[in-house]
Amino acid sequence: MEPLVLHEYARSGNCYKIRLTAAHAGVSLDRREYDIMQGETRTPEFLAQVNANGRIPVLQVGERFLPESNAACWYLATGTSLIPEDPFEQADALRWLFWEQYNHEPNVATLRFWFGWIGEANFSEFQRIALPLKRAAGLDALRLMDNHLAQHDFLVGGRFSVADICLYAYTHTCEEGGYRLADYPAVEDWLKRVEAQPGHVTLD
Repeated sequence: MEPLVLHEYARSGNCYKIRLTAAHAGVSLDRREYDIMQGETRTPEFLAQVNANGRIPVLQVGERFLPESNAACWYLATGTSLIPEDPFEQADALRWLFWEQYNHEPNVATLRFWFGWIGEANFSEFQRIALPLKRAAGLDALRLMDNHLAQHDFLVGGRFSVADICLYAYTHTCEEGGYRLADYPAVEDWLKRVEAQPGHVTLD
């Protein structure tokens, strides 16, 4: 395999999910840290060499660069048991990855960032207006997961997969955004099952 470099901000759940996938896939990553609060992903050098979209994570594969966290996770999981063999279950795993970025991450992760990095006292007018909408959408996402996991040990095919990794990253930190895991007992049990998997690494 070509050398792999993760361009990241370590506290980000999107970056963490790539490290977690790599750990479960038995793949080694070199890591390069950027301070997003200091604009280090918006420099001319970063935009020209790493990601013209000015965001991390980016997985560098040799001389090629792969932005978008779930795409990077899928790349690392390819050829391992983290991707189901059944074509329908593969598509179902992708469904959860798309849903995570469209319904879960923009709400659950965003509130974690707003409260943990910006601070409520510093919220803009837009953030104050958007807060109840973001909170409600995050509650809906967690409720959907809880209903599904009340009937299934894992998200896809009854076994641990890349879908669980990608949803674990921000779900296990959701209380930092003001959500209560105790309200979602099936999610709590699922988090424990994910954490019990061999090779699990924690957010650093």
